[in-house]
Amino acid sequence: MAGVGRQAVHRTMVLVDVEESGAQALPHQLCVRAGLYTMVAEALAAAGVPWKACYSEDRDDSVVVLVPPEYSKARLVEVLPEALVRAVHRHNASSHHDARARLRVAVHAGEVVFGQDGVASTSLTMAFRLLNTASLTMALAASPGVAAMIVSRLIFDDIVRHSASMDPATFRPVEVAFREIRDLAWIALPDCPYPPDPTVLQRPTADPVPLGTAPGSPASTGSGTDGTGRGLGPALPSHPA
Repeated sequence: MAGVGRQAVHRTMVLVDVEESGAQALPHQLCVRAGLYTMVAEALAAAGVPWKACYSEDRDDSVVVLVPPEYSKARLVEVLPEALVRAVHRHNASSHHDARARLRVAVHAGEVVFGQDGVASTSLTMAFRLLNTASLTMALAASPGVAAMIVSRLIFDDIVRHSASMDPATFRPVEVAFREIRDLAWIALPDCPYPPDPTVLQRPTADPVPLGTAPGSPASTGSGTDGTGRGLGPALPSHPA
């Protein structure tokens, strides 16, 4: 898709990353990378989004897809994850054992600016923070499934909380540090969900707490990092066997 100029435009952001792809031998990495685009395109199509309508970029072992606003955010959260799981199973069934894939997915939305060399966006940077947060990595590692999804607070509050087909109580809140703020995000396991827990929905939805809060306060305590060396909130509970 061609760039649309220097003005900021709204896009839904779907980022998909292959778990531990760097540990695979090069031929298997190439197989997974080729399969990744097929899997993502199939999942987008199931959500009613044609690949050719989107802007995409390759980022190492990840693919970034920017979806125009005329396509439903709800379907990207309600339909795409399970469709992606089905596509992963098809890929794994036809691939060498060492070329099998498990995926991390992040969904966010915000303004982007298209330039000659790609896109610039604070919201897209935040989406990468979500994708690379240690909490999502640990959630997938602890799951017997093939995918783990994280959505921003914006997506959770606007879409997931009001969904007729998803149970928001199967998501788990985590805190993600980004520059000077700390914000909530929500993790779900599409093919092996967490047990419903309505108490998680009682988490405050007030403005993000600035980093640098006094030690011992809820916003400053954590048990992990998001890859920037800054603390995260409490670790996710282990998934039941």
